[in-house]
Amino acid sequence: MLQQTTLPSPLGNLILLADHTALLGVWFQDQNHLGAHYDLQTIPSGTNPILKQTQDWLTAYFAGVNPDPQTLPLVPAGTPYRQMVFDLLRQIPYGQTQSYKDLAQAFQQKTGQATSPRAIGGAIGHNPISLIIPCHRILGHDGSLTGYAGGLNRKIWLLDHEQISKS
Repeated sequence: MLQQTTLPSPLGNLILLADHTALLGVWFQDQNHLGAHYDLQTIPSGTNPILKQTQDWLTAYFAGVNPDPQTLPLVPAGTPYRQMVFDLLRQIPYGQTQSYKDLAQAFQQKTGQATSPRAIGGAIGHNPISLIIPCHRILGHDGSLTGYAGGLNRKIWLLDHEQISKS
């Protein structure tokens, strides 16, 4: 059964969505693509062990701890292409960044299929599990700040929080 809960954070409320086996979504309450393809209006509020584990993870993250994202069972919705991009994002360590071009090259190395930085950006823009799948760690090829579904101000805050220098 799907359940959702709201978690206050330093950046505003986060909506968490999970079933009894995995985390399906983490969104800022006012971000682009809120809820992805889930109709959040019809999903009951509540809690379950996955939501509790996610709340603990996010609370630790915002407290300055570097929790291991691999401890959370994630099932982000998306095409096989997007799934691969989300997997690559999960490999970017706390406190580090990559560019869209870096991710496109990693995608090609892993799959043998060429892709463009723009296509990578399109997939990243639909990341349904913000923060834990760290799309905020992606910068332009020149180190410039680029879009973020949660808003550029939040991306700046998150990079500062992880002590990542920005251009």
